[in-house]
Amino acid sequence: MDLVAISVLVRWLLGWALCLRLFRLPLGRAKGHPRVSVLIPARDEEWTLPNLLPALRAQSLTPLEVIVIDDHSSDRTAAIATVAGATVMQPPPLAEGWCGKTWALHHGVRASKGEILVFLDADTEPSAGFLERLVAAQQELGGLVSVQPFHRTEKPYEQLSVLFSLVGLMAVPMGPGCGVAFGPAMATSRVDYDRVGGHEAVAGKVVEDWFMGHLYEKAGLPVSAYIGDGLIEYRMYPGGFHDMVMGFAKNFATAAGEVRWIWMLAVLLWISGLFWAAWCLPAALLGWPLMGEPAVLPNLLLYLAFAVQLIVLTRRVGNFAWICLVFPIPVLFFLGVFVLAILNLKRGTIEWKGRQFSTR
Repeated sequence: MDLVAISVLVRWLLGWALCLRLFRLPLGRAKGHPRVSVLIPARDEEWTLPNLLPALRAQSLTPLEVIVIDDHSSDRTAAIATVAGATVMQPPPLAEGWCGKTWALHHGVRASKGEILVFLDADTEPSAGFLERLVAAQQELGGLVSVQPFHRTEKPYEQLSVLFSLVGLMAVPMGPGCGVAFGPAMATSRVDYDRVGGHEAVAGKVVEDWFMGHLYEKAGLPVSAYIGDGLIEYRMYPGGFHDMVMGFAKNFATAAGEVRWIWMLAVLLWISGLFWAAWCLPAALLGWPLMGEPAVLPNLLLYLAFAVQLIVLTRRVGNFAWICLVFPIPVLFFLGVFVLAILNLKRGTIEWKGRQFSTR
């Protein structure tokens, strides 16, 4: 086996190692009768709330209140939330220096009454036992506890997000006290939230969850994160391909800058192996420039090894099975969004849901 083959094999094995710490939210029962406020920021979410709000009514742990913060929507968000029985409020016009989500949640917390605060994105869909398990974990661990939902895809273009969903989990440690926070589903006590300064302390951050996690760590409070396989899911960017591209570009560069360098190095090594496999089979078949073995069979085996790995690794992350068989396609998409994210960083702003946000 030559050095190139050994190098690619090491990268393939690294992919398995990076997914060993995908811990599922532990089973638990809430202690006592906690007063739980569920806070949902919503801007033009008329298509997602009909999934989330009924799911909250079916929870084994009944929250004290469900507050939908209607962030100046242009659709029927407020009406749908009201009919579903949620408390609906609208914050004042967005203040300078704030992002829409942080502004909405800041005002939602001020209007809430619970001792435990649960933040849920409008596109999440929790199972009946999710809220109790999340609250139980927060009571047990303290600090900030978050869960990355299972990524449910319905349309072909959504499959292109496979590498973003997987790499986002590969690039960080997970489990109790890992120091990482995922914004779609988070729980904290009000006491701890106030102690770190709440959303006001991360007012202008596009990826507020990462920076919120940093605040808890600096305050000596634990930050724990899990995957939501079988417990909570979401369908990201059902609004179309353009929304998906702009959404990932919005978060990509900022989040990448927050990843610890040792994890980023490991992920980059694995991605380089994946890119190599994506190139080598077409190159061998079509006679393109190729370093290493030009024969088709070894490159076909390499391709299949990475395809099978992607299928296995993503089973707990989202329903991406078929796109993994043609992974050079999402590889090209990943590279394209990366270039767009770099251009956004250079420009300094990006537009999202009709607003301009700073990428710096």
